[in-house]
Amino acid sequence: MRIERLSTHKFKMFLTTDDLTERGLETKEIWKDLPKVHQIFSDMILDAQEELEEELIGVLTVQIYMLQAQGLLVIVTKSEDAAGDDDFLEMKVTLDEYKELLYHFEDVEDVIQATEPLRRMGLTGGTLFKERDGYYLLLEEHEVENVNKEDLVAVLSEFGSATAMTSVWLEEYGMKITDGTAVNKFSAFF
Repeated sequence: MRIERLSTHKFKMFLTTDDLTERGLETKEIWKDLPKVHQIFSDMILDAQEELEEELIGVLTVQIYMLQAQGLLVIVTKSEDAAGDDDFLEMKVTLDEYKELLYHFEDVEDVIQATEPLRRMGLTGGTLFKERDGYYLLLEEHEVENVNKEDLVAVLSEFGSATAMTSVWLEEYGMKITDGTAVNKFSAFF
């Protein structure tokens, strides 16, 4: 589990599917077994509290985003007026699901290496972004609907890594290199 502070009252946690499995949770259970999910997220909040060295009491707004075949992005916002009750913790949880795959590659060579196996799987699209810490390949749901997701994640994970970055952030702050044709263009040119 990776934790990153976004502001004084907000932080995000990124859990891969392996992190979830270690905690005894499958992604499909998140929608079904609410008491178990609540307990696991309470434990994660305690872990975050320790890592951030901050007491998290009061009302927390927890937004959970399921990242297709990657894990979970959890954004926790602490209410600014929650300084009243000691040892009181209330979580307001919302669940949402991203229908896209987003992978980080440290170097453009890693992207080049990944495109040929992706092309052989039948992929042609993908949007590639450049950001300060590397490259990000975004695959929309419609681009991967006829591809075996486990094979796809295996190839992407061989050359890159799942990321907690969002496509919304990349659209705003990243530099778009290709728009919807990354696999085709990289296969043709390299």
